[in-house]
Amino acid sequence: AYTFNVAYGVAKAALDRLNRDMHVELRGTGINTISLYPGLVRTEGNLELERSGEWAEASGGLDLALGETPAFSGKAVTALATLEPEAQAARSGTIQVVAELARELGFTEDDGSQPPSIRSLQFLVPNYLVPKLEERDIEVPNWFVSSVPDFLLPWAVFSGGPPPE
Repeated sequence: AYTFNVAYGVAKAALDRLNRDMHVELRGTGINTISLYPGLVRTEGNLELERSGEWAEASGGLDLALGETPAFSGKAVTALATLEPEAQAARSGTIQVVAELARELGFTEDDGSQPPSIRSLQFLVPNYLVPKLEERDIEVPNWFVSSVPDFLLPWAVFSGGPPPE
């Protein structure tokens, strides 16, 4: 699906293809590859955009409070590296979402939280649905947003191009 801009999408697709092709060529060597997908990341640059009041326009209104720290991705790499070789090999050539790995492998942000997956309704509803409703002057009660389940949408949902206008 369309995200941010053409260069971002092309780079992401190229890395995913590199991951899959390397997996095929390196199969049986003990070298494994994955594409690691962090969610929205609270990088120094993004935090500065938020401080300067530019984040909303630059991100399309994404809620940076739902973001992950850069260290969260590091914890994912550590968790993957400590898996048994067979478990590592089983993931080789795949896409791994950092927040989903956190739930599966049991790591958290330093404050003990686990941000929602980029495929979760807990991330998608407040970042995409609610703003669209508010643009149409439809008030969304807080109880609705706070009760959204942590349901993961299948990857196929995201392959259809940009979201509808």
